[in-house]
Amino acid sequence: MINAQAKVKPSLHVFETLESEVRSYCRRFATVFSRAKDYKLWDTAGNEYIDFFAGAGSLNYGHNNEKIKRKLVDYLLNDGITHSLDMATQAKETFLREFHRIILAPRGLNYKIMFPGPTGTNAVESALKIARKVTGRKTIISFTNAFHGMTAGSLAVTGNKFKRQGAGMPLDHAVFMPYDNYFGEEVDTAEYMKKLIDDSGSGVELPAAVILETVQGEGGLNVASFAWLRKIEHICRERGILLIVDDVQMGCGRTGTFFSFEPAGICPDIVCLSKSIGGMGLPFALTLLKPELDVWEPGEHNGTFRGNNLAFVAATAALDYWRDDSFSREIAAKSEMIRSALREMAEKHAVLKGTVRGRGLIQGLHFPDAGVAEAVCGEAFRRRLIMETSGADNEVAKIMPPLTIDRDGLKQGLAILDESLAVVS
Repeated sequence: MINAQAKVKPSLHVFETLESEVRSYCRRFATVFSRAKDYKLWDTAGNEYIDFFAGAGSLNYGHNNEKIKRKLVDYLLNDGITHSLDMATQAKETFLREFHRIILAPRGLNYKIMFPGPTGTNAVESALKIARKVTGRKTIISFTNAFHGMTAGSLAVTGNKFKRQGAGMPLDHAVFMPYDNYFGEEVDTAEYMKKLIDDSGSGVELPAAVILETVQGEGGLNVASFAWLRKIEHICRERGILLIVDDVQMGCGRTGTFFSFEPAGICPDIVCLSKSIGGMGLPFALTLLKPELDVWEPGEHNGTFRGNNLAFVAATAALDYWRDDSFSREIAAKSEMIRSALREMAEKHAVLKGTVRGRGLIQGLHFPDAGVAEAVCGEAFRRRLIMETSGADNEVAKIMPPLTIDRDGLKQGLAILDESLAVVS
C-alpha cells in the first residue's frame, strides 16, 4: 500500500530548466533523492523507497555499505591518494593482489588486469581494440538485442535501434547474429553463426572476436543456455576467434557467481567488468586479458581517470563478500524467492500474459502487449518501489535489487509489485 504519511513530491524545476533534455532516469523516477542506505532511498520530502534498481547494477552491495564506507572514510582521513592516472599506488597494489588471490586464483583463471577508464564502455572499447590488434582482423560479431555501451565502438556492437541512431554516423565493422532462442528453441543459432562464418559466400568475414552477454540485461533479460555458450566458445576456439564476455552488469555476483559465465564452464579470452566492481557505485572498470593477448605498447590505450584510488579501496573491501561461497548461496536462495513469487504473480494476473525471465538477482516479467511493463513500473514507483523496464520496446519489468537486500525487504518489494500488477490488470 502507498504510505499514508507520504509527503508532497519535491519539485524538479531546477532540473527541468537547467539540465539537458538527454536526462532519462529522473523522468521515470520523478522526485529528488537525498539519502540512501542498504536497499532504501529517501527523497527530500522524506518519502521512503525500496530499491529494485541498484544503480542499474552498480550497487550490488547496497547503498552506503558500512564495511565499504568505513574503509573509504579512513582512507580519506589519512590523506590517501585519490587520483594517480596509472601510477603505482598502495591502493592499486592491494586491489591487484586481493583480486588475484580472492577471485582469479581460486577459479583457475589467468588474466592480466587492465584499467581502461572509469566506465563499462571503456572496458568494451579496450576489448575491441586489443582483439583487432592481436588478430589483425576488423570485424566483431555481436548478437541481437545486445547492449555494450554508448561510445562509438560499443554502439557498433549494440543492437538497440534508438541508441544506435544517436551516434549520428555509420557504425561499422560489426556483424549481428541471432542470440540464443532468438528464433525459438527449434533453431540452433550457434550453428547458424558457424555456417555463416565458414561459408565463403555468406559475406561474413572471419571476425577478430565474438562479444556477448550471458544474460542480456538491457536487451530484455534474455538468458543464454550454458550449452549454447559452450558451443559459441568451441566455434571461436576452432577458428582462432577471440571470445569476449561483457560482464559489466551481470558480473560481481548479479547472476549468483562472481562471473556470470562460471556455471557454463567457459573461459573467455577477454572479460569486461564495471558497475559493481567499484564496490559502492564509484566509477571503475576492468578489462581482463589472457596474458598472451596483452600486447599493448605503453600508453597505447590510456585515460585520465584510470587511477581512481577511492574505487580501488572500495573494490578491495567488497571482495570480502567472495572469500567463500556463502554469499553465492545467499544469492541463490533469494533468486529462488523471486522466481517463485514472479511465477505466482504471472498466474494470478494471467490477463497480462506475463512470463518470467532472467537469472539470479536479475529477473522480471515479460509482457507481449505494448506499454504494460512501463505501466507496471510506473505504478510501482507510485507505491515507492523503484524498478525499471528493459528490452528494445520496454517490454520487461525488471527486478534488480542490491544483492545484500534482506528477505523482509525483498518480500516488501515483491508485494508492491504484486499490487502494481493488480492495478494494471
